[in-house]
Amino acid sequence: MADAHAGAINANDHPPYFDVGPLHCDNADYLAPRYASDYPRTRDEATTELLACIRTSVTRFRNAAEAADGLVDADGKVRADQSDLSSRCAWDGKPGRAKCAVLEQLGRGWHQIEDFYSHSNWSDRPAPGPVGLDNPPGLERTDVAPFLDIRRYSAMKDADWTRDARERIPADLATGCYTDIDSTGVKPADCDGRVSHNRALNKDTTGSARSRTGDNFRHATAGATAEITRQWNDFKAELLAKYPDHRRGAQMVCALVHDEPAGACP
Repeated sequence: MADAHAGAINANDHPPYFDVGPLHCDNADYLAPRYASDYPRTRDEATTELLACIRTSVTRFRNAAEAADGLVDADGKVRADQSDLSSRCAWDGKPGRAKCAVLEQLGRGWHQIEDFYSHSNWSDRPAPGPVGLDNPPGLERTDVAPFLDIRRYSAMKDADWTRDARERIPADLATGCYTDIDSTGVKPADCDGRVSHNRALNKDTTGSARSRTGDNFRHATAGATAEITRQWNDFKAELLAKYPDHRRGAQMVCALVHDEPAGACP
């Protein structure tokens, strides 16, 4: 699921997905007028970009729950041919074993919401000195983001969950500008005059500027860890609720967490 380079959760970092901003929660950059009177992106535009990121996770959650149906038969017995991992999963979006399909959908849906904690100012704080373009404000939040309630949103109409999420996004929240394709389909030539992913906000490694301020890297990692714990628990709950007959949902969960589920899941 999450090996160093080829796991499902890393799949969005490979072409052609790497250059799509919503798959990494990029380009939701914003600075309020008190920090920059002429910032080129409005709060509403930044929020719309973040909603595009959330939408990809909602879609992947729905797809994963549907794909899980193939893990077990109608009586709740694990299908060995659909849960076998003796050969690698391809992560190419093509039809294949049900277990590969579920893991791919989860991985592609979780990647960007892990990136959210690394690419945003949700859990961090600014460096000492003036707050501005190269040193945006930090929200210093320790909770999981309420607008990443993916399971609940997956059961709602898109117009309803986007309205709910929009109301929960703080005014000073920002992710960094990156020169990839945003949800409008526009690929900016650069990020001049905007809060930059590379220069100002990213905490992808301990060596980045933002990581070196206080405990920002640790806080981003802790946030992403707590988030994926929530997402996995919510997905398990979804399978149990969606497939109650013959304990099918419980068997699906068992099949996902065992290397040889045909023998491990009675």
